[in-house]
Amino acid sequence: MINEVRLSSGAKKDLVRVPKHVVTKLLAWVEAVENEGLEEVRKVPGFHDEPLKGDRRGQRSIRLSRAYRAIYVLRQDGTVEFVSVEEVNKHDY
Repeated sequence: MINEVRLSSGAKKDLVRVPKHVVTKLLAWVEAVENEGLEEVRKVPGFHDEPLKGDRRGQRSIRLSRAYRAIYVLRQDGTVEFVSVEEVNKHDY
């Protein structure tokens, strides 16, 4: 069971720039993964956990708000590492 989450230095820097409610939701996701495991948390519809495609193949994202997504990867050692928190808008599609 995967239940350890790490924030890369880039993700930590991203969190300084985002609204507090986005940080709160990310920390709630981290706590849920550490308590219940990644597979159970992926079932929660509010996070919209999904694999990414194209250049981001191998990464996954969770929805923190309409405007923010957190991008993570599953490492070989069984940990989850967040690599970035990004703002998205309709112009990014």
